[in-house]
Amino acid sequence: MTDQTSDDLTRLDAAHAGMQADLEDDAARLRFYERLADGELFLLLTREADGDSLDPELFELEGDRFVLVFDREDRLTGFTETASPYAALPGRVIAGMLAGQGIGLGVNLGVAPSSILIPAEAMGWLAETLGHGPEQVEARISEVTAPGALPEGLLIGLDAKLATAGGLARCACLVGVTYEDGRRGHLLGFIDPVTGAEPALAGAVSEALTFSGIEAGQLDVGFFASADKAGESLMRHGLRYDLPEPAAQAPSAPQPPGMDPGKPPILK
Repeated sequence: MTDQTSDDLTRLDAAHAGMQADLEDDAARLRFYERLADGELFLLLTREADGDSLDPELFELEGDRFVLVFDREDRLTGFTETASPYAALPGRVIAGMLAGQGIGLGVNLGVAPSSILIPAEAMGWLAETLGHGPEQVEARISEVTAPGALPEGLLIGLDAKLATAGGLARCACLVGVTYEDGRRGHLLGFIDPVTGAEPALAGAVSEALTFSGIEAGQLDVGFFASADKAGESLMRHGLRYDLPEPAAQAPSAPQPPGMDPGKPPILK
């Protein structure tokens, strides 16, 4: 493995180090898998991508088959020692591609502190976990209050997830709620969400719960207009998360494989 200075270390390196520091720490292991899913990874290919078809290099290691990914382009070329074809894809897309294929994932092999082999079974678990969405229920709120104590890991996870949701809503407010049926809990209310963004926002919160090690049902999600009474109440009482402003739109260009959720790349 090549030497790495502190300036060279990535967020994936940090998450891997946290996991390796205590292999019995479930929360640290979940944080590593979350970072793997959320980050962009460079998948080594045998040849340039052909439309939506990808032909990854397959390696047999320790008796199992793996594709190789790297969290930086220079790490990929450091491994191959030459310019090589690759596809830059979110980790969650690669997990979905590998699910059910009996193929594991080699991450940063030999070129970074986060060098690791992830077996096919673990990649299947990750794909299944990412595929779980929140359940939709109807409930009427009777009272909104300031939020009570919540696990620090959940708050950190929410902050990280919402940082990736720029432009999907004006803000989010975490509050305590009492429902008309007497049930009490916490709710993360998105204020002025973009039309059609609701499933993505609810899914991000669901993943924050999962990867924080928090049992499902500990946090509800709702969508409100700032001009409505309920929205005003949330903004008055809640812990506010301001979502990043959307990035400026670049001129339209063909999307690389895997970037259109409606057309996932084909693993050949």
